[in-house]
Amino acid sequence: MTTRTVRAGRVTREPTPGDAYARRANGDGAPPRWVVRAAHLAALTPLPSSLWRIAGAVGVPLGFTGDSDLAHVRFGSPFSLYMIALSLLADGLGLLTLGLVRRWGEVVPRWLPLIGGRRVPPWAAVVPAGLGAAVLTFMGAAGVFGWNDPGNMGAPTSPTGTAYWVMTACYAPLVAWGPLLGIVTVAYGVRRRAADGRKPAPAW
Repeated sequence: MTTRTVRAGRVTREPTPGDAYARRANGDGAPPRWVVRAAHLAALTPLPSSLWRIAGAVGVPLGFTGDSDLAHVRFGSPFSLYMIALSLLADGLGLLTLGLVRRWGEVVPRWLPLIGGRRVPPWAAVVPAGLGAAVLTFMGAAGVFGWNDPGNMGAPTSPTGTAYWVMTACYAPLVAWGPLLGIVTVAYGVRRRAADGRKPAPAW
């Protein structure tokens, strides 16, 4: 976006923050394509498990039996609402990854009151994203090695057969969430440092 100014009978265009970002997005400061793809993949990793939970929350049988809470889910019950809320939260956190490759991760959107249009300090994105990547990576590794433990999918009340493989397939992408977020976070930090002129942009 630009503004126009009339000077000596001529209409000139003055650069705006949007122009500066557009120029940078096409130059050395742009996120590499593979980083953008990694960010999109990271944003999508919680979606399959969220859809699985929402399906269970609305009454679709998930394969659990016995006294398990997941075996007797009734839509509208507190537990079903918890499942839906957890799914929306996970998907919302996943979408925040896109801020590491988009303008709103560097400049606060103007429609936000009080802070709209302000520059996002790099640490304000790198620190929480880095911590999140570490926690998610740990949880993913724990899930891989403990998936079939007696307290998890190895329990007698857990799904078997097709239901087991459907649940496993829906939760498997979560293993990649932490590493992907970590990669995108590092790339974001390096790019912001390069944009600030403190370090040359890497030749990715």
